[in-house]
Amino acid sequence: MANVTFHQDPVTLLGTELKAGDDAPNFTVLSNDLKEVSLDDYKGKVKLISVVPSIDTGVCSEQTKRFNEEADKLGNVHVLTISMDLPFAQTRWCAANGIKKLDTLSDHRDADFGEKYGVLIKELRLLSRSIFVVDSNDKITYVEYVSEVTNHPDYEKALEAAGKVE
Repeated sequence: MANVTFHQDPVTLLGTELKAGDDAPNFTVLSNDLKEVSLDDYKGKVKLISVVPSIDTGVCSEQTKRFNEEADKLGNVHVLTISMDLPFAQTRWCAANGIKKLDTLSDHRDADFGEKYGVLIKELRLLSRSIFVVDSNDKITYVEYVSEVTNHPDYEKALEAAGKVE
């Protein structure tokens, strides 16, 4: 598993660490209107999955805003942000921050995404900051498990990877 820290303290990630070339596991999360959403709902589309611990904290907020700003430039790439926040909190945060170009999804109910993508922090029941780019055939083409949860991901590499995928 990836060596990850939260405020410099080591944490345990549950699930299987994924890498480029792996099949993207299907998952079930909740949309902001409490409907179940799965990877299958984005079948045939390129996905950039931005994973944040809590959307209304500093780095998570900046990360989500950045990918929202970049969404138009990515063309056919569908941007998803997944966190453990309640759907109501995600809706409120998106409205307050003008987020309209990506889907915010909640893994709070079952932690299904977190376990299947190896990003569930055992000690905190939060998701570890990470990025996954998944092609239209549901193959993972890019992965970043951010080694310190409070740090930003490598936006440029993620955007470059997403821009190359079909």
